[in-house]
Amino acid sequence: MLEFEKNVWNDSPSAIVAGVDEAGRGPLAGPVFAAAVSMGPEVAERMISGPLCGLTDSKRLSEKDRNRFFETITGSGCIYFSAGKADPEEIDSIDIRRATILAMKRALLGLECGLPDMVLVDGLPVPGLPSPSRAIVKGDSLSFLIAAASVVAKVSRDRFMAQLDAQYPQYGFAVNKGYGTAAHLRALAKFGPSPVHRRSFAPVAMSMQPTLGL
Repeated sequence: MLEFEKNVWNDSPSAIVAGVDEAGRGPLAGPVFAAAVSMGPEVAERMISGPLCGLTDSKRLSEKDRNRFFETITGSGCIYFSAGKADPEEIDSIDIRRATILAMKRALLGLECGLPDMVLVDGLPVPGLPSPSRAIVKGDSLSFLIAAASVVAKVSRDRFMAQLDAQYPQYGFAVNKGYGTAAHLRALAKFGPSPVHRRSFAPVAMSMQPTLGL
């Protein structure tokens, strides 16, 4: 899980390396989140064999383990982390791909260690990041720092959606996290979209169409 990070550190031991991942590209409601996580080689070695042993892609972890890893990452005091988001209005304005990149930029710019010398990002190449980057397909399962970022992004977004659930309880955001479940689609048909729905997404746009009387 540290192979990609070590490739950078072997060439430049003092390089700042960060992993970046996103959460929430597909939902019908709520923001898209991204997170950046950075730590030095000594901290990474200690964490991967200690409190973060077993860390992997957040989608492969139980909610209990995600929360446990999240608390370790954000509470250790020796790991730099930052979360950024793009709101539904921005998603509708510039499209989900650009909004995801915007969230990634915000996460990177929020790192207290400064801009990384190298960013490891999950999936395909991401243009326009403020640091050099390397894309790794299935990186959230292959890179320790990307896996850490995937957990921070996922847990941060899930907790944000729970807050939105308190404002808009009829949609079940605490359970569906904004994804288009059958119950969510029924609520959308009944109540119409909330202010946090993504109006450029087809099911939401369809729910705004007037019903023609016969």
